[in-house]
Amino acid sequence: MSSITIAPPTGRRLGNAAWALRAQFFVSGALFATWGVHVPSVKLHFGLGERALAMAMFASGIGSLLALTQAGRVVGRYGPRAVSLVCGLVCSLGIALLLSFDRYAALVGLMLSYGVAISLFDVSINAEAMEIERLAGRPLMSGFHGMFSLGGMVGAAVGSALPAAGVTSQQHLFAAALVGAMIVVAGCSSMLRMKGPPAVGIPLSLPRGPLALIGVLAAMGLIAEGAMYDWSVLFMKQELRSGVAVAALAYASFSAAMAAGRFGGDWVRARWASVPLLRASGALGAVGMALALLVPHPAAALIGFALVGLGFANVVPVLFTAAAQVPGVTPAHGIAAVSSLGYLGMMAGPPLIGIIAEARSLTLGLFTVVLFAAVLAASARRALPE
Repeated sequence: MSSITIAPPTGRRLGNAAWALRAQFFVSGALFATWGVHVPSVKLHFGLGERALAMAMFASGIGSLLALTQAGRVVGRYGPRAVSLVCGLVCSLGIALLLSFDRYAALVGLMLSYGVAISLFDVSINAEAMEIERLAGRPLMSGFHGMFSLGGMVGAAVGSALPAAGVTSQQHLFAAALVGAMIVVAGCSSMLRMKGPPAVGIPLSLPRGPLALIGVLAAMGLIAEGAMYDWSVLFMKQELRSGVAVAALAYASFSAAMAAGRFGGDWVRARWASVPLLRASGALGAVGMALALLVPHPAAALIGFALVGLGFANVVPVLFTAAAQVPGVTPAHGIAAVSSLGYLGMMAGPPLIGIIAEARSLTLGLFTVVLFAAVLAASARRALPE
């Protein structure tokens, strides 16, 4: 993360900036969900198997990791406001063009560009979120991430409702992109003007020691989020034979539960120690995913996905807080190091699931979420300080 300077804003200006930032988190979640809803559409449009689809998803992960190597420098030089504007618009354009090509190579290139843009967008809004929380003097991060989950819920719910109204996939993608772009532009107008020295930035490097374990756990936690984002809708359609409208509710149920867990996250974290909270989170996520996979009924899957969302809602806030408290490491460096492994999990996990799905079944591939959730719960005491 870069060192960012800012003139202290007034209370009203800080409040406006906080709401503008919440809008950006909402857009990020809604765009994620829009892609997730249309994974089956992309598979059908390009005639892909699970492995080819997984490789397209992996291209997005490669783009994100490439962007992370320079994210601190870019955000430090231009400020979160400018980076959010450009990258938010690029992300919206990527969603609009998702079904506009016929060649697989074009899809891979689009996903690579989308990965770069969404990574820089995410880093920029999180950088401003950290600064707003510091200036406000009270916990706000869980609430910001709650807006991401709320955006995911709304995006998935809209994707579920529109087919019944006769709206095509391409029309939905164009409309979602247009609304997303409008919110990005409006939100950026009220964001704080933050800027740091051009040369500031920490290049992406693998964390070591305590940060490495915290980062691995963050990756495992974010694999669940990536799996829901990329595979939950397809699981409902392909494995449970659900209709389009019901299948689209898969990501919506996950996002709604995660949003509820995050909006109440600061209250929970004030009353639970980090170790038992992380243990409970991993255990609940494992139980929920197992329920969705072992009970062959759409209602059970939706309940299970909701439990996964509730279980993993506060994993990232807990682990980021722990990373910021590692002795001998600045909070920004600790969070940046853990973020790099977290991104790797979120972006590389779904392709791994796709490879297993191609070789065996999507159900077996998604059992990796159960495994990682259980490991996360079992490793909580070793990873986190007392």
